[in-house]
Amino acid sequence: MNLPVHELEARLHQFNKLMQELLRGRIQRNTFQSWEVEVLLDIESCELRDANRREVLRRYQKAANRYVDRGGRTLLKLSEYLEKKHRLPIAGPVENGADPVV
Repeated sequence: MNLPVHELEARLHQFNKLMQELLRGRIQRNTFQSWEVEVLLDIESCELRDANRREVLRRYQKAANRYVDRGGRTLLKLSEYLEKKHRLPIAGPVENGADPVV
């Protein structure tokens, strides 16, 4: 769902606060907006390994901020970020009969 700019900016601010809580390893509140619950459930569904969880979340937060800065009208989900990051590049045209690199 595309959001009005003022609402998206407010939501991005709250998103950054939520991510900081996650990166610190403790959430000190018990009330969440419905979109925050969606973000938390999406993060949980990605089943990040403990070894690289913090680094992945930190990179995701930066990517989500860049996404909005570049004109995104919604918040980027972690699952979308990981899908884009790990998507294999599409092989270009085959030259000289060589096999495409996969």
